[in-house]
Amino acid sequence: MTQALSPAERYALSRNKTTNPVVDDFRQGLKFDLDPFQIAACKLLEAGNSVLVAAPTGAGKTIVAEFAVFMAMQQRSSKVFYTAPIKALSNQKFQEFVAEYGADQVGLLTGDTNINPTARIVVMTTEVLRNMLYAESDLLANLAFVVMDEVHYLADRFRGAVWEEVIIHLPTSVRLVSLSATVSNAEEFGDWLQAVRGDTEVIVSEERPVPLDQHMLVRHKLLDLFDGTGQATTSRVNPELMRIARSTGAPQSRNGNRSGGNDRRGRNSSKYRPNHTQAPRMDRAEMTDLLDEHNLLPAIFFIFSRVGCDQAVKQVLRAGVRLTTTEEREEIRHIVDERCRTLLDEDLAVLGYWEWLEGLERGVAAHHAGLLPAFKEVVEELFQKKLVRVVFATETLALGINMPARTVVLESLEKFNGEARVPITPGEYTQLTGRAGRRGIDVEGHSVIQWRDGIDPQAVASLASRRSYPLNSSFRPTYNMAVNLIDQFGRARTRESLELSFAQFQADRAVVDLARKVRSQEETLEGYEKAMTCHLGDFPEYAALRRELSDVERSGAGRADTQTRAERDSRQKKISELRRRMKAHPVHNCPDREHHARWAERWYRLKRETDQLVQQINTRTGAIAKVFDRITEVLMQLEYLKADASGELTLTDTGKTLKRIYGERDLLVAECIRHGVWANLDPAGLAAMACSLVYEPRRDESELPERFLPRGAFRGALEKTQQIWEDLQQLEARHRLPGSAPISVGLAKPMNEWARGASLDTVLFDADLAAGDFVRWTKQTIDLLDQLQNQYDPKVASTARAALDLVKRGIVAYSSVA
Repeated sequence: MTQALSPAERYALSRNKTTNPVVDDFRQGLKFDLDPFQIAACKLLEAGNSVLVAAPTGAGKTIVAEFAVFMAMQQRSSKVFYTAPIKALSNQKFQEFVAEYGADQVGLLTGDTNINPTARIVVMTTEVLRNMLYAESDLLANLAFVVMDEVHYLADRFRGAVWEEVIIHLPTSVRLVSLSATVSNAEEFGDWLQAVRGDTEVIVSEERPVPLDQHMLVRHKLLDLFDGTGQATTSRVNPELMRIARSTGAPQSRNGNRSGGNDRRGRNSSKYRPNHTQAPRMDRAEMTDLLDEHNLLPAIFFIFSRVGCDQAVKQVLRAGVRLTTTEEREEIRHIVDERCRTLLDEDLAVLGYWEWLEGLERGVAAHHAGLLPAFKEVVEELFQKKLVRVVFATETLALGINMPARTVVLESLEKFNGEARVPITPGEYTQLTGRAGRRGIDVEGHSVIQWRDGIDPQAVASLASRRSYPLNSSFRPTYNMAVNLIDQFGRARTRESLELSFAQFQADRAVVDLARKVRSQEETLEGYEKAMTCHLGDFPEYAALRRELSDVERSGAGRADTQTRAERDSRQKKISELRRRMKAHPVHNCPDREHHARWAERWYRLKRETDQLVQQINTRTGAIAKVFDRITEVLMQLEYLKADASGELTLTDTGKTLKRIYGERDLLVAECIRHGVWANLDPAGLAAMACSLVYEPRRDESELPERFLPRGAFRGALEKTQQIWEDLQQLEARHRLPGSAPISVGLAKPMNEWARGASLDTVLFDADLAAGDFVRWTKQTIDLLDQLQNQYDPKVASTARAALDLVKRGIVAYSSVA
């Protein structure tokens, strides 16, 4: 029998219900109760605030977003936009909202997918919302909430500025629900949101919903990373690991590196003692069996290379690992057949379909950007259904997609960053291990780090204990941003709005600290000035003569052999003149001259440092607006902008073209359209050209000789395009603006062939790309062609439309949500 509530408890309960009735209704529809941070965030939303929720992966941040959707749907015509940084996450949320609210209430806009855009709940990529704001789209009517999932993406070097553009220019009537990973400066980011949007509250939760047990796999033994005896704090490293580290012949220095010298064979010469701990590491099949024995599956093995992921799957399959029952294999085949039915039979072998299917049927798969999107989506679905139990993945899996596991395995704590092997950061470690532990299923999650000789357990423990993940702005104005904002708000207001960016906010905060230091040093300078004051005359003037003499003497030292006689005579004459002036100066005969001189030297050094700080302040203050001014100057010089009679800037016809072009090469594209460079291209040629503008070559990829380029009009158009790029580089350099990377034609011929109907086998062979990479670059090509088909130039627009029809076929046209 339930215990009766006291009058006070009944009063508190009824008062709470009347205060937050929508939150109460929402909680009643859930199968579980909310955590305190979720309740706090939902109550703030109901009270009319915007919120920033920063919490670990898997903590349930999206519940707050779902409450915002619930609130919007309680009203007659309110709408909610749910933005996500990656299309896979957008697709996932779209499916979830369709299941909850019905297909007629939910839309999806991801650039290449357009489903029910007038719905009351629309899931979209952040770029789509930014473009809507600039175009003042009718779809913004009745918008009540915008959810910005994974908002920490605004630190992304390439795409981060889009988040800030949306936050700054979204109507103030729209409430913002910002969801972030745990960042160390959440309060600073919240302060900026408050300054820009008003009424924004920050909710930070550091608690993992499922505790994380951390282990190290030393040969064939699974050991806890931290001391679990109860005799020490949880931050103390397991003493057994420290003993093993000392016994491997790799003594550790304080920074975790090997100490001592190496002999000619590369062995440590100081204390090298071979023993059992240097036996070969456990292979992946053995590790899979070990995890299965310890009931630690499903697991994600993070391997920082696509080739490594694919090889791991082959290794495990060769060893005969099978993690599924007969019934599970039948279910897997049924799901795969259903999801991949639109793929052409002749493409299956090229895509490695049968080997991939064999792995799935045994409960093993890879997940990386080189996989066909259709294959990645199937792996994600099967893993969520517990049918695939081991996934070998690159770190991209840690970003956003809902694929929690019981265990995360890290085979290495280093990764290749494109230039060198570097240690993963505490933030990356937190993001990767955040996948461990399924809420509502697991009592705890597990991370397993595979032992390597020379590893320092103390350094690993430090990495695992820190939660340092600062959020830093990557915002910078672009040409497209400039013309859109000037067209909407005028130059002055645009300049003011750019000063609202998080980048400027952070710079200004740094300026505050610098200014405080300048004030402190100026006070010290006053003290030094008093200390060097001489009753006989102006000691700073005398000190300046001494410094000048010292500089002249030093400048000639060691150069006597290389100087002409005239140069030596001139230098000696100057030295004699400075000495004469010094001796004639009133303070030269002061008995305290050297005492004054010491204070003068301190004053000079501190004054030089203070002047440098002042220069930093001048550089940082208004830094974003200064870049905008330079961009404006370029646009005026190229006649995308012009000043009217009152001096206000307005867009020319070419400026209106630039309004509709988004991306790294916005101005180059606009210039090529303006000069008619692509007017004679056929659809396949325009597809190849668009691909060349978006494609980023691999570091080891050399420039192609001309014979490997598409024939016909393409080569002449490419030459003119490259000339325009060079002209823009020079113009940007004169205006102190960063240029863009050279145009890369590595994928031009394969894209041209694809548009002309070549088989997938032929195109992938010529491109030397994985299917997933080819699809990704083709989707970006489609995005640019889509912009071109909306241009005022009828010739380019019609060619772009034809090119889109040719390129959207086969594996490129596949969509799991359409």
